Amino acid sequence: MTVEEISASVTSRHLNRHVYYMAATFVVADALAVMACFGFGFFVVNAYDLDIINFKSFVTYWPYLPAFIAVFFGIHLYPGIALAPAEELRRFGIASFFGHMGIVLSLYLDERQITPYSVAFALSWLVSVPGLVVGRNLARALCSKARWWGVPAVIFGAGRTGRMVVDRLRKHAWIGYRAVAMLDDDPAVGESYAGVPVLHGTEQGPELAAALRVRTAIVAMPGVERQRLSRIIGASVSAYRYQVLIPDFFGMTNLWMSVRDFDGVLGLSSSQKLLLPANRVIKRALDVVLSLLIGLLISPFVLVVALLIKLESPGPAFFGHARLGKDGKPFKSWKFRSMVRDSQRVLKELLERDPAARAEWEANFKLKNDPRVTKIGAFLRKTSLDELPQLWNVLLGEMSLIGPRPIIADEVPKYGEYYKTFASVLPGLSGLWQVSGRSELDYDERVALDIYYIQSWSLWLDLHIFMKTIGVVLHGKGAY
Repeated sequence: MTVEEISASVTSRHLNRHVYYMAATFVVADALAVMACFGFGFFVVNAYDLDIINFKSFVTYWPYLPAFIAVFFGIHLYPGIALAPAEELRRFGIASFFGHMGIVLSLYLDERQITPYSVAFALSWLVSVPGLVVGRNLARALCSKARWWGVPAVIFGAGRTGRMVVDRLRKHAWIGYRAVAMLDDDPAVGESYAGVPVLHGTEQGPELAAALRVRTAIVAMPGVERQRLSRIIGASVSAYRYQVLIPDFFGMTNLWMSVRDFDGVLGLSSSQKLLLPANRVIKRALDVVLSLLIGLLISPFVLVVALLIKLESPGPAFFGHARLGKDGKPFKSWKFRSMVRDSQRVLKELLERDPAARAEWEANFKLKNDPRVTKIGAFLRKTSLDELPQLWNVLLGEMSLIGPRPIIADEVPKYGEYYKTFASVLPGLSGLWQVSGRSELDYDERVALDIYYIQSWSLWLDLHIFMKTIGVVLHGKGAY
């Protein structure tokens, strides 16, 4: 296609305004979320004592909103494009702390004592981080189908990586970019991909930028020779105000990379924080405290479920499955029993007579229509409640609340050269693959997500996974 044809095919004539529409959407969502958190704090204090605070008075504190928005802007939460969820969570955590503590401090300086209003704002801060994230996600869900959603971007490269980028942007609109055109020097890539027109000739990048008034370029050409790629960036990509480079080292997937300067030579610094002793101690302390609290809260539920299991099918209420833990050490991963007692015999007979089931088992070590699963077991699996007894494994130090999925010995070859990295940490009751599609993912995607988690670990990433686990469990998608 030509530049003129691509320009004519783009329906919106105000592409460069999309970023402002998105930023304005997030400003409104954040302001509403902050006020909702204020309301929560005032509601709790009012519920404790009706006479010490007026619940409705929280609306009079709206003049603080510009200060919150200014702090969010200062920490680069606008326009909020392509932020990793854990990074967005971290920025909200920092910004919300300073915003709320500023209010609490001002109230203390005014009254010279801790007032009910100070307590209300402290409670607001406690719920503000998940509240702000939920607000953002609702805004994305409501607006991501709109024509103005997504900052327009030109993709340099229409090969495998470029198409992968287009697929991700189409599938995950929350990222915030929208591919409007692709450029590639190879005519074999075709005239379009997934509805995105392809312009043959990367040297036409500046002309396309001027015609579409697009300010963002995403360079997805990791296989191109370095000197040629440098010429493309210097002569064509440089015409775009904002540039994103997809690197050619996919194995180094660390979310927290930072730039280092070696006297004009660019370096990317990273560390596997989960392997640092201090971080392991912090993570272990949180595992023990939270698993004890959760265990105490759900103990009546555990007793009821155990009784239902025994009433439906003879045998023990709990089942210990052999798994591999840290450093490949085997342990028993405890679950509510969700299968009939002679499940191994039933599985063996099924695999012998059903080639399709055998192929599915060999691919994922799971079956969608598993005849071994009981009725109560199907419910427990659908909701992932069958894994609650693994809190005992967490207390014993065999597992963590959040981590890579525990695997069986037969799965080790699936991890290949990555198994050493995988086995360097404790497996988790929940993890990144469980909240990213679970059993609907193929094995390569599972492995990639587990390695990404280990290399990118932070308490913020764990908090993001923990929050998302709640939603995934309630939705039940991908579990069987």
